Amino acid sequence: MAKRADAGTPALKVLADRGVAHTAHPYATGAHAGDGFGDDAVRALRAGGLDVDEHRVFKTLLADVDGHLVCAVVPVAGMLDLKALAAAAGGKKAAMADPARAQRSSGYVVGGISPLGQRTALPTFLDDSAQGFATVLVSAGRRGLQVELAPADLVAVTGARTVPLRR
Repeated sequence: MAKRADAGTPALKVLADRGVAHTAHPYATGAHAGDGFGDDAVRALRAGGLDVDEHRVFKTLLADVDGHLVCAVVPVAGMLDLKALAAAAGGKKAAMADPARAQRSSGYVVGGISPLGQRTALPTFLDDSAQGFATVLVSAGRRGLQVELAPADLVAVTGARTVPLRR
């Protein structure tokens, strides 16, 4: 992977500032199919010629655990286990965050929320399946842009804890 010099989003700026090797993957966005922005990204990346496994593309979800926002990063091919997230965060109950609250906290729009470069740094939890790949893809901070990096670098930059989160 090449280290990118451009820093078009806060997520890419953080990676560039930290000297983290990464590759930005822009893709064409169209009408949202309704089955998830992550699924849209996988389809568009494939249509653009990138042979990507949907288990290697991760979605960023903000959740409320006992009144506090946390960030969960799980494979597009799976679903977030809210009970597992609550337990990992040391809480009793987790629910998906209100989209407006997620946008205010992260500084990104829904469908483009990145675990990197968020306006307010949140406790971050990465699904342990990421460790099975040399690189993973996450949102680079806007719809139509993914960033590929090593899972260890994602953990280092976000301070994420790697735990089982998918069901």
